Amino acid sequence: QVQLVESGGDLVQAGGSLRLSCAASGTFSSINTMAWYRQAPGKQRELVASIISGVSTNYADSVKGRFTISRDNAKNTVYLRMNSLKPEDTAVYYCNAYIYNDRRYGSNYWGQGTQVTVSS
Repeated sequence: QVQLVESGGDLVQAGGSLRLSCAASGTFSSINTMAWYRQAPGKQRELVASIISGVSTNYADSVKGRFTISRDNAKNTVYLRMNSLKPEDTAVYYCNAYIYNDRRYGSNYWGQGTQVTVSS
């Protein structure tokens, strides 16, 4: 059974920084894309950033220049460094990963979410 476990969410003042972590555990062959999404109250879940095999990254326009996604393939972990946080960054942040099992069958997995609250 594959699991994604996030950590790092917290309450922070505007202008502050946080680093989110998400580790994949269980039995699998490889991980393709890893990503962070977020969902604010009353809004749809949106893509924040994604990274493919540690090379190609993509960011939402609202976080470009402030957030950095990275991954440690040896630890099956993806990180999201968030700087210059704004109140509008307040949301539950979800880790997402497309993971191949030992039969090369891929599935999409989600973490349980971690709360990030930015006070003004």
